[in-house]
Amino acid sequence: MRIAVVALGKIGLPLAAQFADAGHEVIGVDVSQRVVDSVNAATEPFPGEAHLQEYLERLVPSGQLRATTDYAEAIPGADAIVLVVPLFVNDETWEPDFGWMDAATKSLAEHLTPGTVISYETTLPVGTTRGRWKPMIEEISGLVEGTDFHLVFSPERVLTGRVFEDLRRYPKLVGGLNAEGAQKAVEFYEAVLTFDERPDLAEPNGVWDMGSAEAAEMAKLAETTYRDVNIGLANQFAVYADKEGIDVNRVIDACNSQPYSHIHRPGIAVGGHCIPVYPRLYLSTDPDASIVRTARSFNAGMPSYVVGRVEELIGSLDGLRVVVLGASYRGKVKETAFSGVFATVEELTKRGASVAVHDPMYSDEEIAGFGWEPYHLGEDVDVAIVQADHEEYKTLKADDLPGVRLLADGRRVTDPALWSGVVRVVIGDSLSS
Repeated sequence: MRIAVVALGKIGLPLAAQFADAGHEVIGVDVSQRVVDSVNAATEPFPGEAHLQEYLERLVPSGQLRATTDYAEAIPGADAIVLVVPLFVNDETWEPDFGWMDAATKSLAEHLTPGTVISYETTLPVGTTRGRWKPMIEEISGLVEGTDFHLVFSPERVLTGRVFEDLRRYPKLVGGLNAEGAQKAVEFYEAVLTFDERPDLAEPNGVWDMGSAEAAEMAKLAETTYRDVNIGLANQFAVYADKEGIDVNRVIDACNSQPYSHIHRPGIAVGGHCIPVYPRLYLSTDPDASIVRTARSFNAGMPSYVVGRVEELIGSLDGLRVVVLGASYRGKVKETAFSGVFATVEELTKRGASVAVHDPMYSDEEIAGFGWEPYHLGEDVDVAIVQADHEEYKTLKADDLPGVRLLADGRRVTDPALWSGVVRVVIGDSLSS
């Protein structure tokens, strides 16, 4: 097959490599000339994706994978088009911003030729594939969905850093606008993916037809929204535990010791491209989902809660030097999408603190590029707040932060034995010392 992948980001490029590695001709299209040039030079444009560099070094020189900025080069004659363009959400209104996706859809529609299966993998509000993309593509291309081309939704279900592993591990969900389109999409994905044996699943691991695009859209939103709601519940338990002098993690361990409880862990923030965003996409079509809304709001307020706890314990933060440990939204990932660092720094600044940020994955220049003062271990500081659970922080000790009087570990990653003589607090355990 000839396959076009639209948007060569942290999901799109590994997908393109996977398809090419399965023996197909793949051309990726991206708006960034830097990304295109990097791919065509067989060099990964972003770090951290396991095995991606190996794939590029094998597939680009062989001609199986190449990149372009020109839709007119990538789209015509494609047997399948897979689109993984980012969808943004307005922070104030919580409404989806389709700007980039609209632009990409219009560009591919202008060059669409008959006989193509188009699959959207970007997470979408329920009804978007049928209600937005179908009429847009038909109007611009002059082609008819179900006759001249087929349109499906098939959500990506992978984590950056382990995309190739997750593609094998999890069933590929597909939802079409009609039975014929769904079947063609199933055949496409079966030709480009392989799957691990999963005896734990209700049906064999592989490509699962969800019955409709709407069901596939909801499945992706539901699996991620569940995590946000679960974390929100854990955070609410943690706040209560702080008031009552209870170790909430001990409680959660006890609850999860039987098979009917799966409580997640509390933390200072819920970040990343997925968990903070997809509940809002769900709410955009189900505004009455009060449980979802409450959990999202509660999780968004956790940085403020942690900073408030610090102030309760140490007194006014005005004039104190505070370091936020971790700019990334989670450990081992060099990515700040919806990271708790932003709200944490903002809260500290509001309270008069002098704030610096440390992250082992970012250079001083990169930290400064966000508008923050870079912090170096060994510099004097009054307070430290752990925001990301980087491996390096497991061995961090009080001597690394001269003068530190209080450590607020928002991820429960530090070793208490290394903080003797310093007040150390974690979320949901007021008994910490």
